Amino acid sequence: MPDMQALVNEFLVELKKRKIEGSQATAKQTAELLRSVISQQRVPYSNQAGALIDAVKAIGEQLIAANPIELAVGNIVRRVLHIIREEDLSLTTAAMADMNLSTVSDDEDDTEHDDLPVLSAAAVAAASRSTLRPPSLQTLLEGIPDAAAVPRTSSSGGDSEGRSKSADKSSRTRKLKHDVIEAVNELIQDISTCYEQIAEQAIEHIHQNEVILTLGSSRTVLEFLCAAKEKKRSFRVFVAEGAPRYQGHLLAKELVSRGLQTTLITDSAVFAMISRVNMVIVGAHAVMANGGVIAPVGLNMVALAAQRHAVPFVVLAGSHKLCPLYPHNPEVLLNELRSPSELLDFGEFSDCMDFGNGAASPLLHVVNPTFDYVPPKLVSLFITDTGGHNPSYMYRLIADYYSADDLVVQRRAATG
Repeated sequence: MPDMQALVNEFLVELKKRKIEGSQATAKQTAELLRSVISQQRVPYSNQAGALIDAVKAIGEQLIAANPIELAVGNIVRRVLHIIREEDLSLTTAAMADMNLSTVSDDEDDTEHDDLPVLSAAAVAAASRSTLRPPSLQTLLEGIPDAAAVPRTSSSGGDSEGRSKSADKSSRTRKLKHDVIEAVNELIQDISTCYEQIAEQAIEHIHQNEVILTLGSSRTVLEFLCAAKEKKRSFRVFVAEGAPRYQGHLLAKELVSRGLQTTLITDSAVFAMISRVNMVIVGAHAVMANGGVIAPVGLNMVALAAQRHAVPFVVLAGSHKLCPLYPHNPEVLLNELRSPSELLDFGEFSDCMDFGNGAASPLLHVVNPTFDYVPPKLVSLFITDTGGHNPSYMYRLIADYYSADDLVVQRRAATG
């Protein structure tokens, strides 16, 4: 069995050194690490969910601090915490129903009440509230499987009864961890297949002879456009190059290799070309709770051009990019500055940036931000792996994936 702390430390180093590229890869590896943490975590018989939540939060704090700009890490930590709470609530609700049945039963022995799980006050309260609130969208779409009934055996021998109770307690302990791990496995599967699930919707949004504009490079956008091409849609793609990293060059080359008609343009030509465009389709780094988008630098300019010419601005994003925080939250780091070497040749401009001339600071400063923020009013439609959504609906969709108690990932202060 691998040393868990060694795995965590290795992943922390990769996050700090930015060795993991892309939100999908980061989200998937975060989920796999947390799955290992849960599987190796020893939990008490009482307050099992609390022990798992504390363990996940302890690791989650470190992961988020290692790379705050990669919001997918915090999203997955919060998703796993929500899964633990939901699975605990499901088991608690089933246990309460079992208790009610045993109360009205006349022929059941009173000692059998000892077999019931130890329920925390929070879980009982949550279970009570769940009977009064309407089901969430996620519940309606996926359905909640009925909890398996716990088999009960009666024995006249005290020793065999004690062994039965002990085995029953052990099975309940494994039940929560098993259900949580199964749910995390489903989350990992959803992350892995998000490209395909989004691409399946391409035929509904891209029509014959349209002109699509995008900026930079996004695998989600690539698969989306290629899926429409495979469905015999004929259209042209304008690709803004995405300076200063020029990721659009890579996307344009890939589109041409797959048989799509492609035109590469400079970022500054977007306003000049937007009047010929039928739709703008772009990827995102993160989608905030208010429907705002953190996206590669330059996309706010594209969104403004699209709004000016009444061109739909469509954002593709997997559910792992949906963030429950708002842009003004102190936990959110909206941007980071990349190396000036992407903009300038230091040899050519060394005389302008020389600190050795006795001056307090150089006359030339270079700012190279990574991301733009696109407000929700500039977005026409979000397409996620669960379908298309209006920006005003994103807060409701996000609420199905996260718990309000986990918006700030912080361990409970030790008492005593």
